[in-house]
Amino acid sequence: GRTFPKKGQTCVVHYTGRLQNGKKFDSSRDRNKPFRFKIGRQEVIKGFEEGVTQMSLGQRAKLTCTPEMAYGATGHPGVIPPNATLLFDVELLRLE
Repeated sequence: GRTFPKKGQTCVVHYTGRLQNGKKFDSSRDRNKPFRFKIGRQEVIKGFEEGVTQMSLGQRAKLTCTPEMAYGATGHPGVIPPNATLLFDVELLRLE
C-alpha cells in the first residue's frame, strides 16, 4: 500500500536544495539530521509542501519549485536570488 502525508501530520524528510545552475543552497543530508515540518502550517515553501504531500512513505523524488511556489520576486537574501526556480531531491522518511 501507499501512505501519503495528511494535513496535521509531521513529515520527516531528507532533502537537498539546488538552484537551477546546480549550486546547492541547503541540505539536511549535509547536517546528518532529517528535517521535520507539519503539513498545513506554512512552515515550508508552497511547492515543497505540495510536492511532499504527493509522495508516498519511503519514496524519493525530485521536486521543481517555480518562483511563485518558492521565494518569488524577493528571493531569500544571500541565499536564493529573486525569481529563482528551486530543485529539491527529497526523501520521505517518516510520518508522525
